[in-house]
Amino acid sequence: MQQTRRFHPTAAPAPIQGLAERGFTLVEIMVVVVIIGLLAMLVTGNVLSSAEDARIEKARSDCASIYSECELYSLRHAGRLPSLEDLTTPDDKGRIAIKMDTKDPWDHEYIIRQGDDNRSFIVMSMGPDGYEDTEDDIIHPKPRED
Repeated sequence: MQQTRRFHPTAAPAPIQGLAERGFTLVEIMVVVVIIGLLAMLVTGNVLSSAEDARIEKARSDCASIYSECELYSLRHAGRLPSLEDLTTPDDKGRIAIKMDTKDPWDHEYIIRQGDDNRSFIVMSMGPDGYEDTEDDIIHPKPRED
């Protein structure tokens, strides 16, 4: 014979021990949220700083590449200093000296400028502020400080 269990409808369930100790208090949750917010601010600050450093390094690299292409162009064209248009337009053989964008990371055109003598020149980016002849300009080759 099989035994059957009886269920008594008026019997109350046994109380669960430590039910009040299981959850987090509002203060604990707020402390965790504040800590996460502080960590997010630190990470965001570092990422934004790294992004600006990357833009500066890209501009330096682009200036050096444009400078090299200007030297080659000058050698091929009897010492004539090229413009950006000369470097991005196909020559008589269909070659393009610069296939990259001629704007710096801040969306300003790179500048090719004659140096102090007829044989020298510089390539520059106006830098983050977008103005020439300020301290954030990126110039290749770097000017000598006497």
